Amino acid sequence: MTSITSANNPLIKMLKRLAQSGSAYKDAGEIWLEGEHLCDAYLLSLTRSLPNQAAMPALQTAVLSESAKTYWTRRLEAMLAQGLLAKAFAVVVLPDALLAQISSLPSASGLGLVLKLPEQSNTIQKLAHTVVLDRLQDAGNVGSILRSSAAFGVTQVLALQGTAALWSPKVLRAGMGAHFALHLVENLTVDEIQLDVPILATQVHAGDYLHILQANKKLPHPCAWIMGHEGQGVCQALMDKASIKVNIAQSGQESLNVAAAAAVCLFASST
Repeated sequence: MTSITSANNPLIKMLKRLAQSGSAYKDAGEIWLEGEHLCDAYLLSLTRSLPNQAAMPALQTAVLSESAKTYWTRRLEAMLAQGLLAKAFAVVVLPDALLAQISSLPSASGLGLVLKLPEQSNTIQKLAHTVVLDRLQDAGNVGSILRSSAAFGVTQVLALQGTAALWSPKVLRAGMGAHFALHLVENLTVDEIQLDVPILATQVHAGDYLHILQANKKLPHPCAWIMGHEGQGVCQALMDKASIKVNIAQSGQESLNVAAAAAVCLFASST
């Protein structure tokens, strides 16, 4: 266990970059989890076996605030004793005010975890139940869709070029642990989306109504749902790959937020 009090310490500068930059993880090869709920989701995922769980990223460093040191030290020691954590990780204790300088949250929670970035795969599982993200730029939307994907049985998420970085701090926070149960491939081109399952895409003013397809049991499973750009929707090249066009019936609004639309579609095709 190491105590650091200086904001000029090289580790503190590195943590700030990981916490506050959306792309720093790509160069560092490490990701930053922050906040009790997200860190708890990671730690809990180590205790259960998920059928489609990705290789879990290894804990490199636990960063504790002085006020939270006792609780989290006991928690980590218990997991070490159970063999749930590798023994080779560092523990760093910071004054509460210094951890607050690193944090990108409105209020620091007293815990941050530095994990080794999982090996990035470019292999597409052609028969997997899949979500394709077409240039989604809002990190909150991307993370929310990852969370819905894990909840409703999706095992693979493919992100096209122009989509928010999947392992960025904001996407990780919004995903709330979903990353650890999904096969993730990012920075893809349209031509690389080659799947052996039916491809479905939503259209605002056209297509078959989702609730009717669901009632008539005409939603294929597994399949691939395409979720399009927040303003432009699904690009035409991807739309041409879709065998089923789906319209979500609604009243009072022209369209749904893409994360809400994804949750509705994924729930419908999971039942």
